Amino acid sequence: MTVPRLTTALSGPLQDLERGLLASQPEIERWLRGQWQDHAAPFYCSVDLRNSGFKLAPVDTNLFPGGFNNLNPEFHPLCVQAAMTAIEKHCPEARGMVLIPENHTRNQFYLQNVAVLQRILRNAGVTVRIGTLIPEITSPTEIVLENGAKLMLEPLARRGNRLAVDGFDPCMVLINNDLSAGTPEILMNLEQAVLPPLHAGWTVRRKSNHFDAYRQVAQEFAGLLKIDPWLINPYFEKCGKINFRERQGEECLEGYVTEILEDVRAKYQEYGIQQDPFVIVKADAGTYGMGIMTVKDPSEVRELNRKQRTRMAVVKEGLEVREVMVQEGVYTFESVGDAVAEPVVYMIDHFVVGGFYRVHTERGQDQNLNAPGMQFRPLAFADPCSSPDPDDPGCPPNRFYAYGVIARLALVAAALELEQTEPEGMSTGGGAT
Repeated sequence: MTVPRLTTALSGPLQDLERGLLASQPEIERWLRGQWQDHAAPFYCSVDLRNSGFKLAPVDTNLFPGGFNNLNPEFHPLCVQAAMTAIEKHCPEARGMVLIPENHTRNQFYLQNVAVLQRILRNAGVTVRIGTLIPEITSPTEIVLENGAKLMLEPLARRGNRLAVDGFDPCMVLINNDLSAGTPEILMNLEQAVLPPLHAGWTVRRKSNHFDAYRQVAQEFAGLLKIDPWLINPYFEKCGKINFRERQGEECLEGYVTEILEDVRAKYQEYGIQQDPFVIVKADAGTYGMGIMTVKDPSEVRELNRKQRTRMAVVKEGLEVREVMVQEGVYTFESVGDAVAEPVVYMIDHFVVGGFYRVHTERGQDQNLNAPGMQFRPLAFADPCSSPDPDDPGCPPNRFYAYGVIARLALVAAALELEQTEPEGMSTGGGAT
């Protein structure tokens, strides 16, 4: 498969870490092939990366990616190829699939993502109907998008242990809903393949579990390349039993903030890095950039005002924050125009299919960019290139190759995470027929 070429990249020469990844390409690809022999890749995944030059690491991994509309349309064939592989693994005879999206009927960008995803799957050789969890939709309802695309939303129906929409009994159920509001009973104990598995939703999933799995992967990978695992792995700790509204658990949070800042400061001194260390405090469950704050001093945790505590107390779908993850902050020294930027890499099965930049004109290099006001640069990955060229540091795909390697490490970690958190008696692939 061809590799998308990065055009709006960090300017300047490749950093030592990126050059090391290029030089070790044969060993890396062989190691990754071995991982996919032992572990099942999630159906799809997106990874947010931060590149500070001296460090390149994932900061978030999404198992229900909602930005396929931001990928370069020229790479649609790559997506189709990868989707074919994923479908063949889970249901080789698949003829039909129900796609279950989020309930964002007013979010045009998200709905465009659903339309692109549906087109990818149809081109991969399956009939795709969109089944909605919105209770108010009781009959087929067409939505016309601003770009002219049309979506037909249909109410889901349960027939025994099978999920269906009007007169359509699919082989597979693909979820593009992160289940922040809980796992609907209609999706439980289905005999069809359900992808991703239900325990990938935020009802069960925890970011700390993912980064614990990533730590294992990063340590093994770093041993292969003989590098310091810290260069690709952010420190983190989990703090449970916290209540921001009632100011409970602040001592635990402050302690972990202090610990990680000290650990990062020691690493900065070791590598001669002049920046000030910082941490990101984020809800351990949930997405959409909610429940996140940047902290540079432990006193900031003690001095949160009521507005800040309220903002940290609840995330998407009103989910109460009871557990947080304290994660080492990774600077991003990339920009698009005057906006701070971070790359987002998309994968289907174990193939990288493209990506884009998330940019924000009102955020700094040490802040979360997944926030209101963010924009996307869908043409960040432009023309295809068959492979990076370690003998030519100026070859455009070289930096993207480094991004693809780190993103795939996060994908391996997601596979491990799902294995380790799988409820007893449940198969992650469902029971395809």
